[in-house]
Amino acid sequence: MGAVTDDEVIRKRLLIDGDGAGDDRRINLLVKSFIKWCNSGSQEEGYSQYQRMLSTLSQCEFSMGKTLLVYDMNLREMENYEKIYKEIECSIAGAHEKIAECKKQILQAKRIRKNRQEYDALAKVIQHHPDRHETLKELESLGKELEHLSHIKESVEDKLELRRKQFHVLLSTIHELQQTLEIYCCKVTL
Repeated sequence: MGAVTDDEVIRKRLLIDGDGAGDDRRINLLVKSFIKWCNSGSQEEGYSQYQRMLSTLSQCEFSMGKTLLVYDMNLREMENYEKIYKEIECSIAGAHEKIAECKKQILQAKRIRKNRQEYDALAKVIQHHPDRHETLKELESLGKELEHLSHIKESVEDKLELRRKQFHVLLSTIHELQQTLEIYCCKVTL
C-alpha cells in the first residue's frame, strides 16, 4: 500500500471527530467510563470512574458552550457583515449619485465657460466701437453736415440752372446775331 498523506489523515480525523473539537472521542470515553463504573468492583474504583465521568461531562459541556458561543459569534459576525455590505452598497449608490451630479456640474461649468468666452469675444468687439453717446453725437454731426451739403447742392443746382438759362440766352443771342450778320453781309455784297 502507498504512503498515506497528511491531508488524508486530517480528512479522516475530521470525519471521525466532527468539527475537530474531539466530541466523539469524549462521548466514547464517557460511555467506556460509564461501563467501567457500572462494572467496577470496589467503591474506590467506582468513585474514580465517577470522577472521570464528571470530568468528561464537564469537558463536553465546556466544549458545547464554547461551540454555542462561537456559533453566536458567527451569527453576529454574519449580521455585522450584512450590515457592512448594505452600508457599502448604499455608499456605492451614493457615490454613483455624486458622480452623476458631478457630471452635471461639469457640463454646466463647461457651458458657463463657453458662454463667458463668447461674452469676452463680444466684449472685445464692442470695445473697438464707440459707445452710444459718441455715436449719437457723431450721427447728429453728420446729419448737420449732410443738411449743410444739401443746401450747398441746392444752391449749386440753382446757380447751374441759372447759368444754363443764361448760356441758352447767350447762345440764342449769338445765333440771332449770326443770322443778322449773315443777312447784313449778304446785303452788303449785293
